[in-house]
Amino acid sequence: MSDSVAVVWDDALLGYTLGGDHPLHPVRLDLTMRLADGLGVLASSRIDVVAPTPAGTDLLTLVHDPAYLEAVRRAPTHPDPAYGLGTADNPVFEGMYDAAALITGGSVQAAELVHSGRAQHAVNISGGLHHAMPDRASGFCLFNDAAIAIRWLLGQGYERIAYVDLDVHHGDGVQAVFYDDPRVLTVSIHQTPLTLFPGTGFPEETGHPEKALGSAVNIALPNGTDDSGWLRAFSAVVPGVLRAFSPQILVTQCGCDTHHEDPLADLALTVDGQRAGYRAVHELAHEICDGRWIALGGGGYGLVRCVPRAWTHLLAEASGEQLDPATAIPQSWRDDVVARGLRARPPTHMTEGGYTGFSAWDPFTESRVDRAIGRTRKASYPWFGLDPDDPRD
Repeated sequence: MSDSVAVVWDDALLGYTLGGDHPLHPVRLDLTMRLADGLGVLASSRIDVVAPTPAGTDLLTLVHDPAYLEAVRRAPTHPDPAYGLGTADNPVFEGMYDAAALITGGSVQAAELVHSGRAQHAVNISGGLHHAMPDRASGFCLFNDAAIAIRWLLGQGYERIAYVDLDVHHGDGVQAVFYDDPRVLTVSIHQTPLTLFPGTGFPEETGHPEKALGSAVNIALPNGTDDSGWLRAFSAVVPGVLRAFSPQILVTQCGCDTHHEDPLADLALTVDGQRAGYRAVHELAHEICDGRWIALGGGGYGLVRCVPRAWTHLLAEASGEQLDPATAIPQSWRDDVVARGLRARPPTHMTEGGYTGFSAWDPFTESRVDRAIGRTRKASYPWFGLDPDDPRD
């Protein structure tokens, strides 16, 4: 299905480190790339691994205020909580500006590669820092690489860009940046904001009422939603609004903190369900926008048992050479986990045996997931000329 695929990676991306016990530990990226390499995913003839270059001020100010950038530069010695710096979520560290600029540069580079046609898909697993706001850090995120990459694409003349956020947390920063821009559709499927940070992402958040109604779509799922429920909700909303919007390019944030073992959230997906979600967005990219797909990482705090497996599946999916879920994980990788002193028991296979079958949504069922689906469809579907009660839409 895929043609050429760029994977943006360099060990220098491991420099975005918020402290030894912070949930967003760079070991999750290192273990992912080592697992993908050990399973031969990176050896695919379709994949080209590309080193990132840091984003300069010209790119960062596409979204962020100059005063905030200066605050990030000063933060290692003079952290300013007014900018969200030096907090428990966003502790400061030496070299933080450069580390965040490198991640952002990687995401813009992914966008450049797809825009130029040098790659049909591009993946930056270090990216997807979707909570950062123009004037402050938030939720472990310093610079909003996704929003910057999208704004760069707008500067190249794109008129319809779709951003789909699969993270368990609402993609609030990206939504906020483009809430009044009808050229960008933001779609977020996440745990209900009643029980999870950042407390936004209700279905009724549908875009600026005067400038861009319908430009934001939010699916707020109840705690405990499993693979089948998540996939039912995704299929009931996301394909319909994407087809109606008809984007020229697709950007996805592929946070895997929807996992049932994730310590910071309360959905119940397996890596099998996450793999199915990645396949769904991949297929939509080919159906709707000629395969132009930029995939970013995001959240995910199961450092050993979730993130490496989920994002190795993402890389394999992007390459068009999917891994058999029953694939055994190399003993050398598992030994490396033990040697690092990581507490989690390393997994043995690329599956958890999750059930990813689901029944298509209809307006006559009344589960908690169905109520969430119905609320989103009623809030958003009319702006796309779609019938919220018609399962064919």
